[in-house]
Amino acid sequence: MIEAAGGVVWRRGAKGTLKVLLIHRDRYNDWSFPKGKLDPGETHHQAALREVEEETGLRCQTGDELPEVHYEDHKGRPKRVRYWSMEPIDGSFEPNDEVDQVRWMSLDDAEPTLTYAHDLPVLAALRPAE
Repeated sequence: MIEAAGGVVWRRGAKGTLKVLLIHRDRYNDWSFPKGKLDPGETHHQAALREVEEETGLRCQTGDELPEVHYEDHKGRPKRVRYWSMEPIDGSFEPNDEVDQVRWMSLDDAEPTLTYAHDLPVLAALRPAE
């Protein structure tokens, strides 16, 4: 089992609308949430914060843990990803080796944009906060 962690970064828009940050990876041509594999000795929580900062440039504080997802990666290996809701503290996005663009989107716009069905329950867990 590949262990990974990530975050659903959110903020309130100008009109108070909840917006989430989606990342685009040119390598896979997909839209998803920032996430990545745990480094040796790292906890899921530590990995989630590190991966979000590496992929988005944003340092965040974590909120509630969101539903975890299970799927097979592109090599057919089982993978588990634990997610946390995250609010940005500071930082800014710069395109990097993994992520070429990010978009802040409303939950309604994010839902059809997400590439993978396994991301939908994670997004849905933010709806009560809307």
